[in-house]
Amino acid sequence: MRGCVDRHRVIVDRVSYSVRVHGTATGPGAVVLLHGFSGSGDDWRDTAETLAGSGFRAIAVDLPGHGATDTPSDPSCYRSEAVVHGIATVLTSLGIGAAHWVGYSMGARLALRAALDVPSRVLSLTLESASTGVPDPLAREERRQRDELLATDIEKRGIAWFVQHWESLPIFATQTSLSPSRREAQRTRRLLQRPEGLARSLRGLGQGAAPDLTHRLTTILHPALLVAGAVDSAYVASAQRMASLLPSASVRIVPEAGHNVHLERPEEFKRALLDHLASVRRGNPAGALSSQRSLS
Repeated sequence: MRGCVDRHRVIVDRVSYSVRVHGTATGPGAVVLLHGFSGSGDDWRDTAETLAGSGFRAIAVDLPGHGATDTPSDPSCYRSEAVVHGIATVLTSLGIGAAHWVGYSMGARLALRAALDVPSRVLSLTLESASTGVPDPLAREERRQRDELLATDIEKRGIAWFVQHWESLPIFATQTSLSPSRREAQRTRRLLQRPEGLARSLRGLGQGAAPDLTHRLTTILHPALLVAGAVDSAYVASAQRMASLLPSASVRIVPEAGHNVHLERPEEFKRALLDHLASVRRGNPAGALSSQRSLS
């Protein structure tokens, strides 16, 4: 039910994951929520409470190097296959077999990877501001080098510098229209991060480190919803490309939103998510919906 939150710690291969479980119902199923880079499970509080109020069990996981989850020194702990394994083990520890996977940005890439690595643990996908990786090997190496420079800067300059730098990026320009209280809440959560955790995560889970998954999309049969903000043109194009390859997918383009739709337009995001979950429960394939559908 709404307001019921349990905190858990689950150890996977010597990494202690911090997990928030909202709601106690098991009827409609479980939803795992994966945050983006420099975020935490707390970023999903509003969405998780709405899911719990709708009868779902919402599981918000702090990814390695973020929030209250450990910051291991072993680089292999940040590889996408290791993190997907960790999340699947978290679900097992909670008595959950398969779940609906919801991810934002970096979290969306992990959810997509879960559909490939552990398909039996996935009921559906909701991918917000998602990409499949950088297709061109040279461009991917250039991105890896940029990620390494940023990781080094985070370690040298500290978290306060990083937060100011991150908030100034053009991709987040639309967030200047948020209320001061919401912007300050997000900034406070980011300032609690550990520089070494963000740096290690960027090296292991950044787009430069990840293989391109485009050629594997046709093998993912799970119902998928791809959400993008209308102002975030690069990710609108990415969502449309992905939907053309996924066998059962729909797209929701949310007006007046940028990269972080669930922060900037929370009610529209929650409505899109609940509509998708209801469609999956009814057994209607996502692909039966228009792949160009916008949310108004």
